[in-house]
Amino acid sequence: MNEKLPYYMAYPVPFLYDDERAERLDFEYLKSMYPDLPKRLIPYVEEECDRMEYENSMIFDQYPDRLQVRLMCRRAGGNAALYEKDLDADAVEDLIGVMICQELYKRRCSHRRKCRKYY
Repeated sequence: MNEKLPYYMAYPVPFLYDDERAERLDFEYLKSMYPDLPKRLIPYVEEECDRMEYENSMIFDQYPDRLQVRLMCRRAGGNAALYEKDLDADAVEDLIGVMICQELYKRRCSHRRKCRKYY
């Protein structure tokens, strides 16, 4: 009647990855609510961030270089201008800059969480 529970049942570990999953789903939902123009620009922004996401990339530096971020914006804007004909170049480049900064923030957070060092 007075049996002891095994340790793993007495002190269950909370779901460690549940918060990350909820954050990702929330982010995807909010991204689906973007207006038309940012929705059309998302693939170009993500493609540029994917291209720059490698180990020891400048996007994971403590202080990313402003010039490199601007170059990323120009490349993404150039790609968007090739395929989307009805875009105003200056306004689009500013919007892409904001979207790239937000995407870099998301990727830096997940990279930091993934590469956490325990000493």
